[in-house]
Amino acid sequence: MADDIRRNIDTVRERIAKACAGAGRDPGEVEILAVTKQVEPPRIQQAWELGIRLFGENRVQELVRKMEAVRFPVKWHMIGQLQKNKVKYVINTVSLIQSLDRPSLAKELDRQAKKLGRTVDVLVQVNIGKEPQKGGVAPEEALSFIETVDRDYDSLRIEGLMAIAPDVGGERSRPYFAAMRRLFEEAGGLRAQRVRMRCLSMGMSADYDAAVAEGATMVRLGSAIFGERKQSR
Repeated sequence: MADDIRRNIDTVRERIAKACAGAGRDPGEVEILAVTKQVEPPRIQQAWELGIRLFGENRVQELVRKMEAVRFPVKWHMIGQLQKNKVKYVINTVSLIQSLDRPSLAKELDRQAKKLGRTVDVLVQVNIGKEPQKGGVAPEEALSFIETVDRDYDSLRIEGLMAIAPDVGGERSRPYFAAMRRLFEEAGGLRAQRVRMRCLSMGMSADYDAAVAEGATMVRLGSAIFGERKQSR
């Protein structure tokens, strides 16, 4: 069972290296986050033993269950849309929340962080394709949203941006990724105290080559590492 994950990870690394070579980038600039939706702990451990250190979950309930089951030192990220009433379950356990997408969530994250006396690292999710079925701040509102969070919520530290590009196919996704890179660069120029544009999280199993070519510093991969998931009933 571990052989398929090994082959998949080798392929991912080769494709990232190729995309970086074409873009004049160092492959070491790109982190791989393994998405563990519908993946059980033994498979997660196999990926960890092959050098993957970042893991992400879409749902809080699954995240909490897997964090309890996985005993080796991994860094967990919350990558799905986060409801305010679920913040308390993840705020003191995940390394990064990648889906800050609205003022009410920023307020609750800040409130819970203050109760714990800590700073919480987040990415601002941008709805780069302006798709109504997806979460995220509108691209034209992203910079003002970042400035508002920086001004009003001093327990949050914005580490970068996250986006899910429209499902149009690898190379056809490049304009969306290029737009995210430009937004990432603009955000890096803001005079903000708690904004550190270190992470541009974009690219999934179907389009990560294009995302890397356009500047992604993190790709979020599920089926590219663990194989096709079973369809949920």
